[in-house]
This record gives sequence, structure tokens and C-alpha cells, in this order.
Amino acid sequence: MAVSFSDLHTETGVTALDKYLSGKIYISGDQVTRDDVKVFAAVLKKPGEGFPNAARWYETVSSHLSARFPGEAVGVRFAGAAAPAAAPAEEAKDATPAAEDDDDDLDLFGEETEEDKKAAEERAAAKAPAKKKESGKSSVLLDVKPWDDETDMKKLEEAVRSVEMPGLLWGASKLAPVGYGIKKLQIMLTIVDDLVSVDGLIEEHLTVEPINEYVQSCDIVAFNKI
Repeated sequence: MAVSFSDLHTETGVTALDKYLSGKIYISGDQVTRDDVKVFAAVLKKPGEGFPNAARWYETVSSHLSARFPGEAVGVRFAGAAAPAAAPAEEAKDATPAAEDDDDDLDLFGEETEEDKKAAEERAAAKAPAKKKESGKSSVLLDVKPWDDETDMKKLEEAVRSVEMPGLLWGASKLAPVGYGIKKLQIMLTIVDDLVSVDGLIEEHLTVEPINEYVQSCDIVAFNKI
């Protein structure tokens, strides 16, 4: 780096940096370089309003690093030595030895090794949303029995089909004789297993008011996965 600064942890050092950056965007050159990153890592926090040039430069470098390493902590390593990174007092106090390990630092300008590539791929895979498992479907045949031979079977079927919920599709139906002039409704339905419980459908909908005015009971005749 063509220019050096005194202790950037002090106001004197930040003042020198602010003066140097007057009329400049970066420490050297027309883009973020290793010089900018080294100085950035040495500054404990964003300079205040009294240092407009240094504050503007700090924001620019910070945005560059955030875009290049999204979600990563700013811990920069040069020639095997970790440069200090800005951190709130409480975070520094609660830091664990694992968080202080040099292996977690970033070498911003070194060549990417196979280990680095593998670690990056693992991080990306961990952050990627898991593919939602497709829910299965089942085909069900129900026997719906009326109270007696005087029950209006047309209204009974209308009441049954009036039950609507996500994952439920009513299908074909027919009337089958039971005896003594009584007929039962046999009706097909298709359900999405994760959304509809057949037992719940019977107990919470088909055999309660107002449908139980027509329906005495329901039985599962067949249950097949699709």
C-alpha cells in the first residue's frame, strides 16, 4: 500500500484516513483492492459524521464485501494473520473459541482451493429450501346409511356432497339395497392424504348436524393408495 496510517482505532488515525480520502473513492486505484480491505478490517466501526470521506469509503467497501460474500462475517486474513473485524461489544464478549478460529476467516484475494469449493457447495445446499415432498392420494369407497326407508336419499346425497375441503373430491355414486326397503348410498371420493383424514371427514362432517338428519352412519368399504 502506497500510504500508511497511524492507529486506526483512534480518532487521530481516522482523521488521517478521512483527509487522505478527500477527492478519492478508494485507497488506491479505481476499485476495491487489497489495500481497501486491509484498512477496512483495521477500522473498528463506521466513521461518524465528522469524517464524511472516510464514512463514504467505509460504506462502499462494506457493500462490496457484503455482495461478494453474502451472509459471511467480515474476518479477513492476510498472509496467515487475521485482521481485526468490527464487532459489537456483547458479541465479542460472547464469542466462542470456535468463532475465533482462523479457519473461519476469509482469504479475499487468495485462490479458491478444492476444500473451499466443497465448503461453499455445502453451505449453498444447506441454505437451499428443501424440495417439498409430493403428498400421496387415495381412493376411498364409502357406505352411507340412512335412518330408515323414509329418508330422502336424494337430499342425503346432496348433503354428503355439500362437504367441501382442500384435498377432497367426490366421485361417482349409486344406491344399493340394504333390506326392508332401505337403500344405502355408495359413493367414491379421492383425497390428498396429507390434507384429508377419512375418519375426521366422517366424525366431524358426515355424522354431525345438519347432515346427521339424513345420515345414520358411514363405513369405509375400500381404501386404496393411488
